[in-house]
Parts: sequence; C-alpha cells; structure tokens
Amino acid sequence: MSNTIGRATLGPMRLPFLVLTPACVLLGAATAVWSGSEINWFHLALVFLGAVSAHISVNAINEYNDFRSGLDLRTQRTPFSGGSGVLPEMPGRAHYALITGFVALVITALIGVYFLYFKGLWLLPLGVLGLVIIVTYTKWITRNPFLCLIAPGLGFGSLMVMGTHFVLTGSYSWTAFVASIVPFFLVSNLLLLNQFPDVEADKGVGRRNMPIVMGREASVKIYGAFLACTYAAVIAGYLTGPLPLAGLLALASAVLAVPTVRGVARYVNEIPKLVPYMARNVMIIILTPVLLAIGLFIG
Repeated sequence: MSNTIGRATLGPMRLPFLVLTPACVLLGAATAVWSGSEINWFHLALVFLGAVSAHISVNAINEYNDFRSGLDLRTQRTPFSGGSGVLPEMPGRAHYALITGFVALVITALIGVYFLYFKGLWLLPLGVLGLVIIVTYTKWITRNPFLCLIAPGLGFGSLMVMGTHFVLTGSYSWTAFVASIVPFFLVSNLLLLNQFPDVEADKGVGRRNMPIVMGREASVKIYGAFLACTYAAVIAGYLTGPLPLAGLLALASAVLAVPTVRGVARYVNEIPKLVPYMARNVMIIILTPVLLAIGLFIG
C-alpha cells in the first residue's frame, strides 16, 4: 500500500525533470553576484524550495488533468513526453497527484508571501503570473498555441531567473533580464519539441499547440529560430554591456545545438529516431544557462 501511494505521489512530480529548476535558480543567483550583491543563503534556499515546489505543482496538476481527460490513455510515451504513466496503472490513486500539486502550490505561495513582506510588492507581478500559469496551464493555456509556446519560457526564464535576482538584490536589472531570455527560449523549445510525439493524442482532447496548428515541419522552424535567439541574446548582452565577456561561455552549447536542429528537421515525423535528439535538446537546455551562470560568476 505504502509503495503504491509513494508511486502515485512521486511519479507525477516527474523528478528527473526537476533538474531544470536548479539551473534557472543558479542563473538568477549568478546575475545577483555579477550585480555586486552578497548572497543571503537562507533566502537563496527559500527561493530554491519555492521554485522546486512550483515545478512539482505544475507537473503534478498537469499529470492529474491529463489522466482525467483521457490523454494519458491515448499517448505513446517517450522518455520526454506522454506523462509518467503512473496514474493509468493505478487510477484509484489519481487523487494523490492532485493533492501533491496543490500542496506544492501552497508551499510556493507561502514562500512568495514571505518575500513580499520582506522584499516589497515589486515582486508581486512575478508571483501572481507564476501562480496563474501553474493553475491554468493544462486546462486553458494548452488551448492557445501562442500562450502554450511561451508560458514554459516565462515560468522558468522571466519569472524564475528574475525572481531569484530580485529576492537576492531587492531590485531588477538589465543583466537579470538579458540572462532570463536564455531559459525563456530554451524552455519554450523544450515543451515545443516534447509535443511532437503527442500531436494526435493532444488533438483528441482539444489541445491546440504549435505542432497541431502549424504542423511539425513548421514548428521545427520555430524551434531553430528560438535556439538562434538564445545565442543572439547572449551575444547582444555582451555587446551592449549587461553580460561580461565570460558570459559568452554559454555559446559553447551551440556545438550540440546545430546538429540537434538538423536531426530534428530530418526525423520530425519519425518519432523513434527523433527521441535521441529530444535527449540532446534537454542537454542544451540544462547546459546553456549553467554555462552562462559560470560565466557570470567568473566575470
């Protein structure tokens, strides 16, 4: 019984995917250090807890809603798409995913209230937008192709990086803004590419994302453009001043990005052959903000 409950609780969290959160929080901390602020380690730990809770919340609530809609029964799962597969195996325990999602949401909200009290109301817009994205993602955002494309990037880029920076410095900065553009494009790309295997299943439950509306081939062009914008943002950040020379270290991941775009374009309609490139995409998405963070710490 306890093992069943544990799987129904931990599975929807999608623990392997939570590695994205530390990378984004690290980048926010790096922009704070580059701006000359000393790190309050207690606040950084709280930010990290709140960010992980937010990520768990959106994962678990999405998993529950996908199960309830029947989507989980339609998808052909890959390591990067189609859900964890836990709830269809134990439908009687599906409510544990919902409970997990809302408990994590409450933890995130309470940490947000703490920082609003100690850091000021300028944090409020980021916090409110973050909660709205978590709660509305599956039922509403996934019905709008544009919002579905940018919401993940907003959550992990604009909100997580800039929120971390604000908590540690008490203000916003151009450095944090430029740095946040990197995960904005990358994480949007993560969800975009992970939607490719699920086009037919997603269409069947009323979702309207870019691969459904525009097709996979056109979505590959968006994928490539977003990768190009990622590296263009780093270069522009250095040329205009918000990023140091060492920040160009983030460009090193282009060594992976170029062949990944080619592979995605080649195997866009051959999902088994596409999966290795989905794995490379995850590596790019984790590696690039970490390299940028290292560059900021060095700088």
